[in-house]
Amino acid sequence: MKVINFLLIFIICFAVVLFSLQNTELTTIKLIEGVQVQAPLSLELIMAMGIGAILAWFFSLWSRVQRTLLNWQSKREMRQREKRIQELEENIESYQTAAEEQQASLPPAEGTK
Repeated sequence: MKVINFLLIFIICFAVVLFSLQNTELTTIKLIEGVQVQAPLSLELIMAMGIGAILAWFFSLWSRVQRTLLNWQSKREMRQREKRIQELEENIESYQTAAEEQQASLPPAEGTK
């Protein structure tokens, strides 16, 4: 897997270098009125890709945080439900023993001998 990652990074870097060598013309970027930046086309496009990659990483990080919070909340709810189930099972057992004790203390029915 490390070899595949290395080859992938190497190919991308090689493509970026070739792209930079082929696109050296100066272009102008107008950021806001009166502010202009002149830089080679390749540098501007590489910076745009870098900014896009950073924004994608932030979005991925934010999605992971949201997923973690949802998982945490689900686990908490599950623990609460398991606790409630345990309490209800204990109640059922106590009710059953109480019912058996009451049934044993009742006099026999008149029709039976």
